[in-house]
Amino acid sequence: MAEDEMTATKRGRSSSEIIKQFNSLNAKILAILLVGCLLGYHGALKFINGTDRCQGLLTKGRYQGNNFWQPYGCMIHSLSHIDAENCLKKTRFMTGEETHWAFVGDSRIRQVYFEILKLLDPDAEPNDVANDGNGNSLDVLLIDEPYRVSAILSKKETKKVYGTSPIRNRMSSLIYNNSQLSFRMLFFWRPMLNQTTIDLIHQLVQSKSVPNLVVAGSGSWIIKGSNGSKSILENYSRNLRKVAEAAINWPNKKSKLLWKLQDRVDSSKLDDPRKGLTNELIDEYNEKALEAFQDSRFQIWKSARLITDSMDTLDDGLHLTAFTLKHHVQILMNMYCNERMNFKDGTCCRSPESATTLQIVTFTILLVCLTIAATWTAYQSFDFRFKQRKQSYRSIETLIEADQVDQEDKNDVIANGKSHSVTVAESLGLDEKTLGHKVAVKDVESSSRVVVTALGKLGLIMAYFYLCDRTNFFMKENKYYSHLNFWLPIGYVFALGIFFNEESRSTKVLHRDQTDEWKGWMQLVILIYHMTGASQVVPLYMQMRVLVSSYLFLTGFGHLSFFWNGGTASFPRLFQVLFRMNLMTVVICLCMNRPYQSYYFVPLVSFWYLVVYIVLAIPPKVSAAICDANSVAYLYIIVKLCSLLAAITVLYMSEVFFQTIFLIRPWKALFVTSSDEIHEWWFRWSLDRYSICYGMIFGLLYLNAQKFGLIDDSSRQHLLSRPRIRFLVVAAALLGLGGYTAFTVTCHSKPKCNEVHSYLAFLPIVSFIVLRNVFGPFRVRYSSFFAWFGRISLELFIGQYHIWLAADTQGVLVLIPNYPMLNVMVTTYILVCVAHEVHAITGQLVPLAVPADWKKTIRNVILFFLALVPFAIHDGMF
Repeated sequence: MAEDEMTATKRGRSSSEIIKQFNSLNAKILAILLVGCLLGYHGALKFINGTDRCQGLLTKGRYQGNNFWQPYGCMIHSLSHIDAENCLKKTRFMTGEETHWAFVGDSRIRQVYFEILKLLDPDAEPNDVANDGNGNSLDVLLIDEPYRVSAILSKKETKKVYGTSPIRNRMSSLIYNNSQLSFRMLFFWRPMLNQTTIDLIHQLVQSKSVPNLVVAGSGSWIIKGSNGSKSILENYSRNLRKVAEAAINWPNKKSKLLWKLQDRVDSSKLDDPRKGLTNELIDEYNEKALEAFQDSRFQIWKSARLITDSMDTLDDGLHLTAFTLKHHVQILMNMYCNERMNFKDGTCCRSPESATTLQIVTFTILLVCLTIAATWTAYQSFDFRFKQRKQSYRSIETLIEADQVDQEDKNDVIANGKSHSVTVAESLGLDEKTLGHKVAVKDVESSSRVVVTALGKLGLIMAYFYLCDRTNFFMKENKYYSHLNFWLPIGYVFALGIFFNEESRSTKVLHRDQTDEWKGWMQLVILIYHMTGASQVVPLYMQMRVLVSSYLFLTGFGHLSFFWNGGTASFPRLFQVLFRMNLMTVVICLCMNRPYQSYYFVPLVSFWYLVVYIVLAIPPKVSAAICDANSVAYLYIIVKLCSLLAAITVLYMSEVFFQTIFLIRPWKALFVTSSDEIHEWWFRWSLDRYSICYGMIFGLLYLNAQKFGLIDDSSRQHLLSRPRIRFLVVAAALLGLGGYTAFTVTCHSKPKCNEVHSYLAFLPIVSFIVLRNVFGPFRVRYSSFFAWFGRISLELFIGQYHIWLAADTQGVLVLIPNYPMLNVMVTTYILVCVAHEVHAITGQLVPLAVPADWKKTIRNVILFFLALVPFAIHDGMF
C-alpha cells in the first residue's frame, strides 16, 4: 500500500515537473524541431514523387463535402467563361501562336470535348468532319489545315448525312475554330484502339501545328465486345505500347498528353448490348494502360477516374453527368491556364513567383544578422565553458581573495561613492570621462547585440514564411466551408476559454485583462472564419465586420482614455505605438513582395491611431484636469469630435476628393494594391469609418459618467446600484445585440449590408460592453486563455496570411496531407509560437528603435526613412 502511494506520488511529481518545464521557450524549441521534421518529410516526398507541379492535380484528390473536388496538395481555381477566354487571349499575346487542343477517343472523351466547348463558347456548335468514299474520316486533313473545305461538312451536307440526329450522339470527328481567340479544338472519333489511332498519333507528332494538349482514352467499345477474352486484352496492351512509342518524339516539350482511364459503369442501368461492359474488365484494361504508359510521354489522368468513382452516371449507366464533367473540365483548364493567369487561388501546375531584388537584399541583410548572432552565441558559449574550466582549477585561497576584493569594492562605494574598479582605474591614470566613454561603448555593444540577434531571429522566421507561401515546397489546399467545420472549433475554443478563467485585480470597465480577453477571442474567431472560408455566409461575414469594428472601437476608447487621464502626446509614444503595430508587417512586405495594403488591418489601425493622436494632440489640449479647471474645455473636445465626424463624412461623400488625398506621392504606396488601385483601401476605410469615433465618444461618456457618479466601477459591486435601471440597461443591451443579429440574418446582399454597417456597428459593440461589465462578479473575472492570445493578437492576424493560410489567405497551408484535423493542430501550434516570438522580438526592439529621449527618436526616424529611400525610389514612391 505504501509502495503504491510512493509510486503515485512520484508520478504526480514527474507530471508536474513536465508541466513546469513546458514553458514558452521549450514550446518554441519543440516547434523548431517540428518544422525540421516537416522539412525532411516534404523533402522526401519531393524526392520520391518528383517535382512535377501537375502531379497532384492529375493523380490524386478527394471530395470535400459532396460537391467540391480537392486536388492533392494544390489549389484549384474555378474558371469562368471570362477566365477561360482571358487565358486563351493571354496565350496568344505571350506566344503569338495558336492554341490547339486535340481529343482522341470514344463518346466519353467526346463528352469532355463538349463540356469544354460549353465553357469557352456556350452558343457554339462544332463542325462535323466528312468521310472519304471508303467511309474513313478525313479528320487528319484538318490537323495542319483547319479550314480545309473538303473535309468539313456544310450544314446542308450534315443534315443529309445525319438527318436530325443530335450532334452530341454522332459517330464522327468534330472541329471547332475560333479565330478571335486563335484557338481550335479537334475531336478525333477513335472508339477502337487500333492502327488508325496509332497512325493519328504519328501524324500529330509530324504536323506543323502540334497540339498543346492531347486528351485520349479508349476501351469501352473493345471491352463490351471482348467477352473477357485475354487475347483481345493483350492486343489492347500492345496497341497502348505502340501509342506510347509513337509519342516519344513529341516535338513540343511543353505539350501535355493525357490518357484518361476508363470510368466505372453502373451495371444496373446498362442496356443489353453493353452488358459485357463490367467494372472488373474495366479495371483490367486500366491496369494495362498504367503499365504501358509508365515513363512515357503520355501521363495517366488518374484523378478523372477518382472523380467519377463516387458519382452517379446518366440513365444509360455509361456516360458521365454534367456535374462530373465540370470537375474534369476545371482540372484541364487549371492545368493549362494557371501558369499563364496566376490566379491567387490556383496553385496547381503553377511555378512559384521569382524573388525580386528587394527580397534578395532584405534576406541578405537578415542572413548577415543571423550569422553574426550565431557567431556571438557560439563565442559566448565557448568563452563561458573555457572560463568555467579555468575556474575549476583555481584554489580556494584565490576564491577567498576574490570575495575580499568584492567586499572592498562594496566598502569603497559606501565610503567614497567610488567602486574598487574606479579606484584602480584612477591609479592607472584613467579619468571619469574615459570610464564613462567605455561604459557607453559597452552599452552600445550590448544594444547592437540585441538588435542583431532580434533581426537574425526575424530573418529565420521570414525564411519559414517564404518557404510556406512563396514556394511549392509545402502543399496548399482550397478552403471549404460547412457549418460543422466552422461551429465545432468555435465551440471547442470557447469551452477552453470559459474553463481557464480567473479574477482580475482591476474592477474598471474595459480594464486591461478584459480588453486582452476581448481581443483574444475575437482573433481566434477571425482565424477560424478565415480558414473555413465562412465569408460566403452573409450573417457570419457581417459579424466578422463587427469584430474588426470592435478593434477600432477599442483603439479610439483606449487612446482617448490615455489622453484624458493626463497622458502626454510625446513623439516617443507616437512612434513606439506605430513601431509595435508595423514592425512585423513592414518586414513581411519586404520579404514576401507584397504591398502594405495587403495586410489591410495594420494600415487601418495605424491610420486611425494617427487620426486620434492628431485630433487630441493639437491645441487646445483637453484632459480631465483641464476640464475640472475650466468647464469650457468640454466644448473643445466636442468641437474636435464633431469636426472629425464632419471630415470623415465629406471624404466618404466624395470619392474623388478621397482619391485626391490618398493618391498623393509619396504616401500613395501605402494605400494602393499591387495593381496600383485604391479601391481596397476605400472599401476598408469606408466600412469602419465611424468606429474610431464611436470608441472616443463612448470613452468620453464613460469617463464623465464615472466622474459624476452615474456609474461606480471602483469596487466589485454592480456598475449600476438601482436594480430597475440595471434591468432596463440589460434589456436594452440584449435588444441591441438581438436587433443587429436579426439585421445580419435578414440582409442577403453584402454591398447593402456594408452600406448600413458603418451606422449600426456601435450597437452590438456597446451592447456587449454593457452586458460584460454591468454585473460586478462578471466584470472582474476574465478568461486568462483568451487574454493570453489577446496580447499577441496582432501577430496572429498578420502571421495567418502565410503560415496558417496560404496563397495570401486564399487557401490553407498543408503540412500534414490527408489528415486535415492534425494539420490544423500542427499549423496552429507553429503559428502561435511564431506570433509569440515576434511579439517578444518587437518588445526587445521598441526601446532601442524608439528611445524615451525625443531627440534620439527623431534621429532614428530620420535614419529609418533615409534607409527606405532606395526602396521607395525603386517602387516609384517619388
